Amino acid sequence: MKDETAAICLSNVMCSEFLQRHPENPILKKTDWPYMVNSVFNPGAVRLVDTKEVLLLARVEDRRGISHLCKAVSADGVKNWRIDKSPTLCPEPKMRPEEIWGIEDPRITWIPELNHYAIVYTAYSQGGPGVSLALTKDFSNFQHYGIILSPEDKDAALFPRRFSGRWAVIHRPVSALGAAHIWISFSPDLKHWGDHKILIPARQGGWWDAAKVGLAVPPIETPEGWLVFYHGVRVTAAGSLYRVGIAVLDGDEPTRVLYRSSEWIFGPTREYEQVGDVPDVVFPTGYVLDDDGDTLYIYYGAADSSICLATASVKELLGWLKKHNYLGVV
Repeated sequence: MKDETAAICLSNVMCSEFLQRHPENPILKKTDWPYMVNSVFNPGAVRLVDTKEVLLLARVEDRRGISHLCKAVSADGVKNWRIDKSPTLCPEPKMRPEEIWGIEDPRITWIPELNHYAIVYTAYSQGGPGVSLALTKDFSNFQHYGIILSPEDKDAALFPRRFSGRWAVIHRPVSALGAAHIWISFSPDLKHWGDHKILIPARQGGWWDAAKVGLAVPPIETPEGWLVFYHGVRVTAAGSLYRVGIAVLDGDEPTRVLYRSSEWIFGPTREYEQVGDVPDVVFPTGYVLDDDGDTLYIYYGAADSSICLATASVKELLGWLKKHNYLGVV
């Protein structure tokens, strides 16, 4: 009991700002778009295998309130974005009825075995949000798998390789009781999913991640295991507050959580994160890893209104996490 109490207490040395905001934030806004939109946010991100450019697949909300996905490409991942002049991936409710109210919040994973990029996104159906999958080689032509995890479910991404012959996906279903935990599931073929397990539960009480949790960027393979960024929500008198924490999963058995941060490491403190369509939100959904193998470029939505960039060191994050790990009773 004494050790658990000590683990819960705040450290005398406060967490430093591990995610450094880019000075040009927001790096993409609705005024950058070549056609009329309400807002741009929550982009999937990947470094293209052939050109090494950074590709963002942004969630774009039109003035009806319906979202689609649009591609932006940059040589350095910061400026001089080439944005598609029309939507890259639109909801197609006649062909895919589960997309009737839009498609949202993509996460992109390069799958070497398949020689394809996997886009896992939220399809907003009449039954609520569900998890859909599409594969592509060029972000122009798409092979749609449709809904792979039924409503209510979202915040999902694939791992880039199999485990004991099976694919794995992290996702966030919501139960009839309102519980919103991070789960992991497995599939032999990307279509049929089972062995569902809670991976990271939402904590209770006054914790920063007490109301609900959800995957942020796709899992990042490191020598220590899979580094996972996740958002945590705390409901306050002023509304929901979204902040970001980290965890590490076993490299070969991703159902095992090795570390989970006791504190959040990134929260809405800038005006562009605190004021917007949904205030007080930082929502990472994509990353690319620099050639140095350590520097992460984290792309996030700010207040559901713009796209921003922050950088971080994998080594620093892992070092801090080991000292601020708490896997106790939640």
